[in-house]
Amino acid sequence: MNRSFNRQNEWVDGAPEVTGSSSSFRAHSRTRRSFSVSEQLTAVNYPHSIRAFTLIEVLLAVAIFSIVLLAINAVFFAGLRLRQQVTDNVEQAMPLNQAFALLKRDLQNAVPPGGTLAGNFSSAGPTTAPASTGSSSGMNKTTTATSGLQGGLDFFTTTGVISDDLPYGDIQEVNYQLAEPLDRANSYGRDLVRNVTRNLLSTTTATSDMQRLVNNVESLDFDFFDGSQWKETWDTSVGDQGLPKAVRMRLQMAVDPAAGQRSPQPLEMVVLLATQSRTNLTQTTGGGQ
Repeated sequence: MNRSFNRQNEWVDGAPEVTGSSSSFRAHSRTRRSFSVSEQLTAVNYPHSIRAFTLIEVLLAVAIFSIVLLAINAVFFAGLRLRQQVTDNVEQAMPLNQAFALLKRDLQNAVPPGGTLAGNFSSAGPTTAPASTGSSSGMNKTTTATSGLQGGLDFFTTTGVISDDLPYGDIQEVNYQLAEPLDRANSYGRDLVRNVTRNLLSTTTATSDMQRLVNNVESLDFDFFDGSQWKETWDTSVGDQGLPKAVRMRLQMAVDPAAGQRSPQPLEMVVLLATQSRTNLTQTTGGGQ
């Protein structure tokens, strides 16, 4: 007996049955009964099972995605902070590099004391030309105290720019010192300044141009090498001869006391000087009779 599954999801007897060479139909009656919805869904044999995401799987996927997103966000903002830190360090280092390069250039072209325009090499402070006493020579320099300036190094160098608009030569007097900052409210150190005097033959008090190189400086020290040892001072007006063999500068940067930062290591630079002395003396020979 064959069975068929009708639209009402019930098996029905009465399918044709073939026996031997003859075909006979026998109808079998069967009591109809109704199936519930669950029975109907269970009875259906789907060819392919259809499966969706469960709530736990969805929550797990959202959690994994959130963790990955947080990691990407942390890396991104860490890169931004690193970029800002590098930018700040570069901006802070640029004035220092320029100041060191300028001081090195001035020292390497320092002029030994002697002659008409070259004065003393002194670590006692700035010098200015005195009032004229009947002589226009700029050799005689006197050490004077300048308001707001402390310590420093004063010498003559051939780094002056010759211009058709200015009646000055290449020799100029330069002085490196620490000065009080212009904005004291927002500063926690002093400024490294460079004073340049071009007019070395002035009959009155010479005026200098101040250039502020680095701010927030705590201390500035110079040491001088005479060929055998380092000396804390060098002044050709009180007995030191010529130029030192080398000059060492030590610069200590200041830190904000409110920020609780540690003081950085001092910055040092050693510059070798050409110590060949110049002389205007000439030797004369003659025979007596």
